[in-house]
Amino acid sequence: MRPLITCSLAALLCLIVVIPGICQQTMTARQIIDKADKNMQGDSSISTMTMTIKRPTWERTIGFKSWAKGTGLALALVTEPAKEKGQTFLKRENDMWNYIPSIGRLVKLPPSMMSQGWMGSDYTNDDVLNESSLVLDYTHELLGTEDFQGNKCYKIQLTPLEESDIVWGKIITWISSADYLFLKSEYYDEDQALVRTETGSEIKIMDGRKIPTRLEIIPADESNNRTIVMIKTMDFNVKIEDGFFSQQNMKSLK
Repeated sequence: MRPLITCSLAALLCLIVVIPGICQQTMTARQIIDKADKNMQGDSSISTMTMTIKRPTWERTIGFKSWAKGTGLALALVTEPAKEKGQTFLKRENDMWNYIPSIGRLVKLPPSMMSQGWMGSDYTNDDVLNESSLVLDYTHELLGTEDFQGNKCYKIQLTPLEESDIVWGKIITWISSADYLFLKSEYYDEDQALVRTETGSEIKIMDGRKIPTRLEIIPADESNNRTIVMIKTMDFNVKIEDGFFSQQNMKSLK
């Protein structure tokens, strides 16, 4: 009987080792994207960041604070430099506004402006205000696994749904299989030409979560240009009332 017991124990140990790997492999591409997105966003968040725009002949840094709740509410406040300080950007579902305190003007942003650079950077208004959802507005295809900077990653292609108002033709993203972090994303236009590449690095723990704190975008046709976002602080699942995301609050934030 002893050989039978040994075999049974060996089989059990084999199952204990193998099953978690099988479960991980059976995650769909959508589930992987959803897990990575929730890890980076949370149900709500408050963050402080700096954005450095680099060009061949100049560079400048913008400081800002942002609040987000779900996929429908977002508010960003520019804190530096002095010239732009106090500008705010609000998103409520499909509507977006920009308040410019120097002229006391509130401007509604049309959908056509979502693809334009935010504050002259390589990030778009869509990136900053989270107008589109990586989970809801795309179909997802797992292309396989691939190493990126020493990390084993899921390589996933996102294709926008026909009914979605998306500026990209497709996105290919690399998500670490160990921690579900977005480490690299390539953005293509409707003609399938590469427009820009975004990378995430300098992984740190913020509010109990491991996230990339350095995000860098390089345009495909202007490789000497880049925009670097450094996340200074980030708090997740903070209680924020829906009323905080209002046009009135845009004008009073400090």
